[in-house]
Amino acid sequence: MANDGGEIDPLDGTFEEVSKAMVKGSPTDIDEAIAHFGQLTKEQSEEAGKSGDLVAEGEVQLVLFKGREIRQVCHDDEWFFSIIDVIGAITDSSSPKRYWAELKKKLIEKEGLSELFADVEQLAMPGADGKMYKTDACNTQTLFRLIQEVPSPKAEPFKKWLAKVGYERIQEIQDPEIAIKRALMTYKAKGYTDEWINARVQTIASRKELTREWQKRGISEGMEYALLTDAISRGTWGLSTKDHRTVKSLKRSHNLRDHMSPLELALTMLGETTTAELARTTEAQGFRDNEKAASLGGKVAGGARKNIEQKIGRSVISRENHLPKPQAKFPPQKKHRKD
Repeated sequence: MANDGGEIDPLDGTFEEVSKAMVKGSPTDIDEAIAHFGQLTKEQSEEAGKSGDLVAEGEVQLVLFKGREIRQVCHDDEWFFSIIDVIGAITDSSSPKRYWAELKKKLIEKEGLSELFADVEQLAMPGADGKMYKTDACNTQTLFRLIQEVPSPKAEPFKKWLAKVGYERIQEIQDPEIAIKRALMTYKAKGYTDEWINARVQTIASRKELTREWQKRGISEGMEYALLTDAISRGTWGLSTKDHRTVKSLKRSHNLRDHMSPLELALTMLGETTTAELARTTEAQGFRDNEKAASLGGKVAGGARKNIEQKIGRSVISRENHLPKPQAKFPPQKKHRKD
């Protein structure tokens, strides 16, 4: 609802009013959001003196090669791939871990290839139980050389796939808008609605604006970002991000926002946009100041959530996710014996 000054009070409004308040001063059109994200990223890169893009250092994503999941982690502005996952994808080995151990032994004995291991790093990636483990990983260039030693008919198709992934990464660093446009196309291909995609792109832009503020105000990426994000989440939902994932039956490797409803995304954006504005207004510096801004920003979004829930008569927090539905398994049909 509008207050006496004719402005929208995010603590007392419908979803439409909250959405309008949420994006006040921010782009409301999806193309504007993409351009806004690109501009923010470039400005952030210039301020930090390094390249910045959609994917943060240490972020893990799952990619598919012929239906097989491969973990990749962003490290030093490059994708590093789980070697065990790649071996499993191109060899169909029942024990990719053992295959890799034997391949390492063979390469060490082979003259001229032992130096490859200097380029293999152990990076944290989620295991099947959702916990993070150090995993042998390497970048595109090193992976090309390793694949040469794997006899498999899938090796050549994988090289083409890998070359495309590496090229896309370079494009994204040079032009940050490409990354978000590619994400948009991926969402469309997965069947997300236009309403959801628009909300998701808005949250990507708002998140970029928030992290830019944090960077300027002395917040370190990694643990401090995670703690401040949790503070906003607790204020907005009464849940940590970990608990929110649990509600949606998600693993740590899943991106929580990719499984939110449009309304959940809208309130997430409200919390982050408010937090960024509070940080600017109070000239927050360091972790403690920004933690206060994050808690208050979350409470603003939390107040809006409670107001909406009171009006619609149900919880805004949805248990639904966008994970692929398991295929129904039918028992084999019995063959009828002919008389």
